[in-house]
Amino acid sequence: MIRNPVSRLVLPVCGLLLSGHVFAADGDKPLLQEGKKTLYQRVLTTPGCKLGTAAGDENGQIQPAFSSLYVYKKEEVKGQNWVNVGPDSYGKTIGWLPSSCTVDWKMQLTLAFTNPANRDRLLFFKEKQSLDSILSAPDPVSLVAPLRAKLKRDGHAEGIQAEEPEYFVDLQKQFYLLPILSGEEVMTEDGFYTRLLNVASVSKADETPKQQESVNQLKGFNASVVFVIDSTISMGPYIERTKQAVNKIYDKIKAEHLDGQVKFGLVSYRSNTKAVPGLEYRTKIYADPNQVKDGPDFLKKVADLKEAKVSSSLYDEDAYSGVLSAIDDIDWSPYGARYMVLITDAGAIDGSNKLSGSGLDASQLRLEAGNRGIAIYTLHLKTPGGKENHAKAESQYRDLSNFDSTQSNLYQAVNAGDLTMFGQQVDALAAAITEQVKSAYMGDAAIGSALYAKDDGKKLTPEQKLLQDTALIGHAMQLAYLGKRNSTQAPLVFQAWISDRDLIKQNIPTTDVRVLLTKGQLSDLSDAVSQILKAANEGMISPTKMFEQLRTVAATMGTDPNQLKQNDSARIGELGVLGEYLADLPYKSDVLNLDEETWKSWDGLSQEKFIRTLSSKLRHYQKYNADVDRWVELAKGSDPRDRVYPIPLEMMP
Repeated sequence: MIRNPVSRLVLPVCGLLLSGHVFAADGDKPLLQEGKKTLYQRVLTTPGCKLGTAAGDENGQIQPAFSSLYVYKKEEVKGQNWVNVGPDSYGKTIGWLPSSCTVDWKMQLTLAFTNPANRDRLLFFKEKQSLDSILSAPDPVSLVAPLRAKLKRDGHAEGIQAEEPEYFVDLQKQFYLLPILSGEEVMTEDGFYTRLLNVASVSKADETPKQQESVNQLKGFNASVVFVIDSTISMGPYIERTKQAVNKIYDKIKAEHLDGQVKFGLVSYRSNTKAVPGLEYRTKIYADPNQVKDGPDFLKKVADLKEAKVSSSLYDEDAYSGVLSAIDDIDWSPYGARYMVLITDAGAIDGSNKLSGSGLDASQLRLEAGNRGIAIYTLHLKTPGGKENHAKAESQYRDLSNFDSTQSNLYQAVNAGDLTMFGQQVDALAAAITEQVKSAYMGDAAIGSALYAKDDGKKLTPEQKLLQDTALIGHAMQLAYLGKRNSTQAPLVFQAWISDRDLIKQNIPTTDVRVLLTKGQLSDLSDAVSQILKAANEGMISPTKMFEQLRTVAATMGTDPNQLKQNDSARIGELGVLGEYLADLPYKSDVLNLDEETWKSWDGLSQEKFIRTLSSKLRHYQKYNADVDRWVELAKGSDPRDRVYPIPLEMMP
């Protein structure tokens, strides 16, 4: 096994105090982390931690496990180290904790479980060596299988601290902290780079709610399918064929007494009406699934949907606005299974284009859909007239249609825009989703890995792939539904070792990383990215101006002029434009690592791509800021300004 200590990832759990001394923060601010100018010292409380009124007071009140607190002072009393803590960084302190019951938390990073539908449940190991041995083994199955068998039989196994719940734990609904304390990147025997992570975990509840039999609970499982249809010129036949498919499925739903279990909706989109007023609308909801009674009612609501009478100003249409409308303007919460089907014969207007109504690109929309548990299928009609547009559109829609929960890509091409093939795919998709709901309604269990076709080397037809993906996604959505219904919590463990990839299917991630940023940090990040974008736009005209501008910005932000390197190898991360918390994140940043020499070597298209990607992230930060439901209070009684938002690592600059 090849080892690579992840220096950016390692967060050692260490003593917080220096013996025999008292350290106090300046004024009403917490103590700064060593070597930092803006990052304060923070600790997490462990189970049983007591908060006293003074250093040395051992008769305090027990604190909730994993409260995140700021450190204001440090003191030693009778050979024991203590910390004076507060819930926020605005001067409020609440008492003293023995440092022995706290964990130093240098980075505000937490892990989120991926959906376990197509992998085995994550194991929490007591010792790193046990996990190490499995990933080093030529045949990891021989070591893992006996452990899982014993866990299933006895409920415990030697060396295992805990096991991930059977159902999906939704970070949005049941927030939990799974902070990284330290880690190491290794290459397994199968050739995959995997991180061995020392984590800590405590859910909010004192104990995990007892899960009932899934057979009894899945009868309430239902589905919503919302078609998002390009209704510009040339789309008429496909619009009518989609209506026909939905009507056929409603007949089947009625025959099988599944009325109310599957609902269909339809959103239509075109393009910017200021550029071409004759388009009539940019997006329009024709049928909201929450308001559709049955097949005839659906057809009545969409009867007026026809293709546009005039052409748009671009070949690309505003598909992203249609998708965003379906995500934001329809209430998906009543449904266990949530599907969106995008149907188009053109590419999407990029979020950076002045004609865009959403301001977002495929990757941002995919994350927004994922936050709501929505799977996006794309049926891309590769008509002869759009030949020059096919490659760009396919790249966009493949990104949009990645369903991260199961590592499935739900993009489907309809070659030559063949209407018969299109009809078959729409029929197959609608039927597959309905069958998933029927199976759940009849009481089919959802526990364990989904049964789906193995890769035997044979190429699947589009319909076969669609059915295979839909079966897997349906299983993932059932696990999410049951997790929500049972208020499933993260395991009640403290410190343990995990792998961020499945022990057997090592290409499948078990967790993803979220960065917890405060309102102030998000605002500073937005301001810094805006300055970088402004400099980059000037840099396209004169490459040297970009870094000259950034040095000026850094100087106004108080960066030591002696640190502002004038050579071409100076990276953006060294200029002090972006926050200190970014420097230690466990990922390779395109922005932080960019230097003047590299920028000058790029051609115009590469520079433009850099600007476009960064612009779309900036627009997404604005959406995060307005998303009041997902801001989290890490410590009771903390100032609202210290609430955090769990931002996916891939959205950092």
